[in-house]
Amino acid sequence: MTIPDYLLLVATLSIWGLLLINVVLIIAGYIYYMKTERKPVPEIKGDPPMVTIMVPAHNEGVVIVKTVESLLRFDYPQDRYEIIVINDNSSDNSAELLAAIQNKNPGRQLHIINTDAITGGKGKSNALNIGFKQAKGEIMAIYDADNTPEKTALRYLVAELTNDDSLGGVIGKFRTRNRNASLLTRFINIETLSFQWMAQAGRWQLFKLCTIPGTNFIVRRSIIEAIGGWDEKALAEDTEISFRIYMMGYKIKFQPKAVTWEQEPQTLKVWFRQRTRWVKGNIYVIVKNARLLFDPKARKIRFDILYFLSIYFLLMTSLVVSDVLLVLNLMGYVTTTLAGFSGLLWLLAIILFVVGTFITITTEKGELGIGNIGIILLMYITYSQMWLVVAAYGMVMYIKETVLKREAKWYKTERF
Repeated sequence: MTIPDYLLLVATLSIWGLLLINVVLIIAGYIYYMKTERKPVPEIKGDPPMVTIMVPAHNEGVVIVKTVESLLRFDYPQDRYEIIVINDNSSDNSAELLAAIQNKNPGRQLHIINTDAITGGKGKSNALNIGFKQAKGEIMAIYDADNTPEKTALRYLVAELTNDDSLGGVIGKFRTRNRNASLLTRFINIETLSFQWMAQAGRWQLFKLCTIPGTNFIVRRSIIEAIGGWDEKALAEDTEISFRIYMMGYKIKFQPKAVTWEQEPQTLKVWFRQRTRWVKGNIYVIVKNARLLFDPKARKIRFDILYFLSIYFLLMTSLVVSDVLLVLNLMGYVTTTLAGFSGLLWLLAIILFVVGTFITITTEKGELGIGNIGIILLMYITYSQMWLVVAAYGMVMYIKETVLKREAKWYKTERF
């Protein structure tokens, strides 16, 4: 075998190994979804605990009114939760809009914190730390400024936490409320259902592990106090805080019936910036926690560490190597006897991708249409390749910022 043969073989085996892991997670996730469909959400144990809902918001005037109004409609006892909106150095009309909502709801615990360029404007983690200083709740709930949660979401999350002392947090599910706005949002909708939530469900079913998604989740106040708040260097503050909760010996549970609807990017420019931020943030968390692979106390979360390492390093490298070698082979620059075999595996991978993805989205009402098969196939040859570009670019930017010791810049997702 030649060097290109060895490289292509290793790349192909790596890709298929990770693909099979994803298949296992999908199967386990599907089982968990079926179990939760048949099982009612437990009732809150004891008296409803005081909850503080925090909403970090920077120039969110387009969406903030709808978000706060949905939070005010929760079927959780009104005197047992407060809402803190951190209007973080906004230059739009957010302050006026939020003041108007306060005036319309004089009897509600709705607090607005308006920061300036000195105290705020430094990203989501900083805004959450500012809000936490004024929080009264024993449970902290976080929602992004573009969210419209269903009225039962908070009650379902709190119920799970009060019934299990081993839980440090509980996460709900977010859905794409503008999924029909463009082809891109249809891709994002499928990605969210199949590759984010089904993977979460599968990891909970198999390992009792979940990663906080950044919105629609609750965590115990005592945990935030113990870890000293949110890491302000972390762009992916959700993944970062998940690992810190794990290391305290707690679990994070996924309750798919606690649903929020959020707005997703509608243009490639906005999508690219958001996903690049995700990649850089997750790489920061991976590098920060890689040492835990050799820590006996981290035994329970090694799968997650290896999973993230594999997705952001091994899979990306393998896809680039295999694609480059196959193209060079077609152009006659290199010769590999495995090109035909690799091509066959590539075709099987596409079939597995389409079938597996379609099965996972059937768990949601309104997603069963046969037309989604075509969308999923198109998604494989376009959207998935775009993700590869984003991952590579995000890694380069992370290395550049680390070497030059530049502070990571927070790009706020544009709203529509």
